[in-house]
Amino acid sequence: MNKVAVIDYGMGNLHSVAKAVEHVGYELGEGTEVHVTPDPKIIAAADRVIFPGVGAIRDCMAEIKRLNVGHIVGEAMKTKPVLAICVGMQALMQHSEENDGVNCLGFMKGQVKYFGDNLIDKNSQRLKVPHMGWNEVKQTQQHSLWRDVPDNSRFYFVHSYYVKADDSEKITGTTNYGTEIVATLAADNIFATQFHPEKSQTVGLTMLRNFLQWDGQN
Repeated sequence: MNKVAVIDYGMGNLHSVAKAVEHVGYELGEGTEVHVTPDPKIIAAADRVIFPGVGAIRDCMAEIKRLNVGHIVGEAMKTKPVLAICVGMQALMQHSEENDGVNCLGFMKGQVKYFGDNLIDKNSQRLKVPHMGWNEVKQTQQHSLWRDVPDNSRFYFVHSYYVKADDSEKITGTTNYGTEIVATLAADNIFATQFHPEKSQTVGLTMLRNFLQWDGQN
């Protein structure tokens, strides 16, 4: 039985993530048990952990601190595969500009930056913020979660802030929205995505399927 814990700290469309994981688990033909939970004991007993997030980082970090989610994620990262999604990825960084500045978990070195109010593309056309919709992701490093995902596939994004990572070796995918931004990061047992794989149709489901089979090694 492949046990997956989706950390519930009150932020994000957790059940869409859970349903997508259940779907790909069924396709693999193996037992997949998905728990949407804040319970540290259930999360500790899981084989894999998903750290999602949607909304303002100040509210997310307040709940993360209240429920001690940072410790839970940190412990999970030591022993099992962890997938962080959207604000879950941003929360891994050191600091965010959102809400007049918010300290994050600091598991990865880097900052979360605002796109700005005058974002333009290469043709000098103004771009809307938040960045909402489909965008191509360039794979900058090989990783198990890219298996069977064609390079430059389109994934679904919804965000007004983006990660600027200090360590380029951790960057496994990029996209461009007025500027080149980090789409995915990886380090040891964790893989993080700015986009939403659960909303990214076939390629997103492929990535989730790969996550269910990933042993935490690159």
